[in-house]
Amino acid sequence: MSNPWVVTAVTALIIVLSAFFVAVEFALLAAKRHRLEDAAVTSRSARAALRSSAELTVVLAGSQLGITACTLALGALTKPAVHHALTPVFEAWGIALWVADVLAFVLALILVTFLHLVVGEMAPKSWAIAHPERSSILLAIPMRAFMFVFRPALIALNRMANWCVRKVGVEPVEEAATGQDASGLRALVEHSANVGALSAGYSERLSGALDLTELTVGDLLDPARRPTAVAADATVGEVQRLSLDSGHLRILVRAARRTDGTTIGGLVHVRDTLTDPADRPAADHLRPVLELPADTPISSGLETMRRTRNHLAVVTGAAGSDPAAGFLGVVTMSDLLRTLFPEAAAAR
Repeated sequence: MSNPWVVTAVTALIIVLSAFFVAVEFALLAAKRHRLEDAAVTSRSARAALRSSAELTVVLAGSQLGITACTLALGALTKPAVHHALTPVFEAWGIALWVADVLAFVLALILVTFLHLVVGEMAPKSWAIAHPERSSILLAIPMRAFMFVFRPALIALNRMANWCVRKVGVEPVEEAATGQDASGLRALVEHSANVGALSAGYSERLSGALDLTELTVGDLLDPARRPTAVAADATVGEVQRLSLDSGHLRILVRAARRTDGTTIGGLVHVRDTLTDPADRPAADHLRPVLELPADTPISSGLETMRRTRNHLAVVTGAAGSDPAAGFLGVVTMSDLLRTLFPEAAAAR
């Protein structure tokens, strides 16, 4: 290809394609999935971006394949063209042919590498990182079209790469991990407090909130607090008297010890007994009681109680533990809320 205008046009096209694949790669890695989901409600391109994020490794394989092909094309077309164009220029300056040839080769290599590295890679990378969701949505449909054509090759390449990864003891994933875990956020809070970017008060509040991720409902149990309970054959009058003495509206009812170690058969809400004679069996109003393993995280316990509309839960042995552990204590919705929102509880 000797026509310089054709070479220039083809080179520009190759660099644009390289920039496209680089931008796709970094945009998908940096984009927040929840923002793509919000945009997907009204945007077809956003839905395409979501599909790409769900098969990230295949999309990255396509990006790498495109970048590699563009690099090889520049090396096979543009560099020789620039080399051959510069050699006679240097020779006309009176430089020996072999020196002119070497000098033209080096300058052609530098020029092509500069164009590919700066214009074809670094610039689109910076743009994609600065606007990840916008670039992901903008480039999604063209990238999906490219993958539709080359999908069999991309899947084969991805499987070979995953095989290599598994051989070194790492399990490949299809989606990028998002967000920070509790330990990472705790380190960030401590660093921000140390450098003065976060006040001591906010740092303590954030650290306390992060500590809650490690607490379980079993940690809320107070050994000194005895559950308010009556025998299985208790009457309505006994339940009402115990409610007046304790101030509790929900009274636990003991049951015969079962094989799993649980001794609570249910509970009676005093409201259900108000119109009954005192000698009526309380078991007539027995309700099932929610049981939570002691190792249930506080947030999960609160969600379970909210979803099942229970204000009280019996804490049993941790999941998978010895069934003989049985009944350990009782936690209430108020206990969980006081732990999650200590400031609100103190203000009341």
